[in-house]
Amino acid sequence: MNEMKRSTIFSGKVASPLRLADTVSDAIAAALLEGSIAPGEALPPEGEIAREFGVSRPIAREALRQLTSAGLVSTQQGKVARAKALSGEPMDKIYGYAVRSSIKSLQEANEMRRVMEVGVAKLGASRRDPDGLAMMRNALADLDASVGQPAEFTEADIRFHLGMAMATGNSMIRIQIEGLRSIQRQVSEIFSNRSKRTEADWRRTVERHAAILQAIEAGDVSQAENKIIAHYEAADIASIEVAQDGQRVQQ
Repeated sequence: MNEMKRSTIFSGKVASPLRLADTVSDAIAAALLEGSIAPGEALPPEGEIAREFGVSRPIAREALRQLTSAGLVSTQQGKVARAKALSGEPMDKIYGYAVRSSIKSLQEANEMRRVMEVGVAKLGASRRDPDGLAMMRNALADLDASVGQPAEFTEADIRFHLGMAMATGNSMIRIQIEGLRSIQRQVSEIFSNRSKRTEADWRRTVERHAAILQAIEAGDVSQAENKIIAHYEAADIASIEVAQDGQRVQQ
């Protein structure tokens, strides 16, 4: 396609010479998030972006670099940039680095999840999105089937909490919980491998997840809150056991 005849895609225009790359990246991000460019679709060439915004090619290149760092665009040497579906991947990487440092970081991460997921559970019980509930049910079955198998149990645990986020019907919450997967994986793996982990303890973990699902399915907001809090109180006890074992989060 002739670049000069291509229709305008981006609604933003550069109004100031200051922070040009930020202004360009903001306008492109808005187009991506509004769906003007679908996930997997190619963005206009760098030169066309520069012309549309009235900036230099290096500025357009920097804007694309920023979008790539934010996880909104994928780029490969010699190929056009392509839009990516919005996800929690960038946050997941950052949290992954942060949590692999000490037991204190592990406990702080668990505290952050508790603060977030109390609200998630309540909203999930209020809205009960069918896709989220289905994911929670399937994940619960997998949790039950993988008792004593740390890796499989961890992945099922991650899917259960993602399903809880999806039950809210809120895409921003879903993205946020996706961004916590590294934390959840690290927490679950360490707790599952601690010396005091018995089969009865594994089963109690499954039961706590079942109670959360039951409350959310029933639309009982108060019980959903109570059950997720109880779940994290048990995790706090496990944190103490991990510390007593002298374990540290490993890279």
